[in-house]
Amino acid sequence: MSWGESLEAGRAFAVVNQKGGVGKTTTAVNLAASLAASERATLLIDLDPQANASSAFGIGAPELQVYDVLSGSCSALEAAQATELSHLHVIPSGEDLSGAEIELVGADERQARLRDGIEPILGLYDYILIDCPPSLGLLTLNALVAASSVLIPLQGEYYALEGLARLQRTVERVRAAFHPGLEIEGIVLTMFDRRANLSRQVEEEVRSHFGERVFRSTIPRNVRLSEAPSHGKPILLYDIQSRGASAYLELAEELLARHPRAQRKPPQLPIPSTPRAAAAATFEES
Repeated sequence: MSWGESLEAGRAFAVVNQKGGVGKTTTAVNLAASLAASERATLLIDLDPQANASSAFGIGAPELQVYDVLSGSCSALEAAQATELSHLHVIPSGEDLSGAEIELVGADERQARLRDGIEPILGLYDYILIDCPPSLGLLTLNALVAASSVLIPLQGEYYALEGLARLQRTVERVRAAFHPGLEIEGIVLTMFDRRANLSRQVEEEVRSHFGERVFRSTIPRNVRLSEAPSHGKPILLYDIQSRGASAYLELAEELLARHPRAQRKPPQLPIPSTPRAAAAATFEES
């Protein structure tokens, strides 16, 4: 079976933007949670050394992490952790990943380490989301080589538009050199304020240029979205009534319509005892 055929078994999305602070991790975390809430087997891979997607689920200092998958020290399923959402697993990140780009420079097939790591589990998950670091380095290259397509969170400002052209060129280079089937899945407008002229102007320009590749759903600026990570929860578990939760559920519906999958559960994993979970349990007992 070719890699492209394997990706049809479980569709993988690289959530990429080389600019920081555009809602990339927020999108990866909450879109994954929304797909899982639709009872689709979902895996979130935290490929950012900052490990914000991991902490968004209360995961800290994991015994096994994505670095171990890249280095071949463990399988992807061994590194995966269950979450409070029964259909969502997370392969967490950690501080070891910070040195991975340097370590991988001299490695054979260095751009394909993540692809090779997740290939055995593609058939176990309907959707895989890869949260990339805010750069276009070797870790992001691994995500692009492993993904079916690229999902780009774009903040409603002109600096973000300038970065988009560079990201497009990177995708084209990866397609030519390593992964002919790589596509741009779409652009998600984030931190969107319809009352602001600039947000509306950016939306108009992006939609006129990219057409249907721009998702109809937009993600608003929302205080509850900003608060949720500090509680170790995606927005659906923190405040499902918020505007942010509604926006990500709508985005998940769009993605489900593009790539429908039957409802099924992921493999059974134990819910690990994280430092945050342990602290909560101690508080409840006292």
